[in-house]
Amino acid sequence: MTIGEAARASGVSAKMIRHYEALGLLPPAPRRPSGYREYDEADLHRLRFIRRARDLGFTLDGIADLLALWDDRTRASADVKALALAHVAELRRRAEAIAGMIATLERLAATCHGDDRPDCPILEDLAAGRPPPR
Repeated sequence: MTIGEAARASGVSAKMIRHYEALGLLPPAPRRPSGYREYDEADLHRLRFIRRARDLGFTLDGIADLLALWDDRTRASADVKALALAHVAELRRRAEAIAGMIATLERLAATCHGDDRPDCPILEDLAAGRPPPR
């Protein structure tokens, strides 16, 4: 199938398919005599794997690690589990950081009159350049 057909079938844009190919996450597609890339079911399966990993927030490096494990039939599932749990820890850290940002912005918004006056505690706080609360 062409890159457009592969994009529709996998849910990954043609631009990202080319990007994943350039990064080595997807093997280079053979070319038709016309020069168009040609993809098969194995490529679609790999693209769906990548898309699902992206949906779960894995980085491209993390996806490369997962793909290497997926391709290795002698892998230990403990290695896959360790990657997943490390990713969970990172997601929790990011969620805590986001919760802190939300709390700070809610506090700042509560102190803002939100009227026609030019003074604004939100802008004052941003201008002060304070480090984020921990």
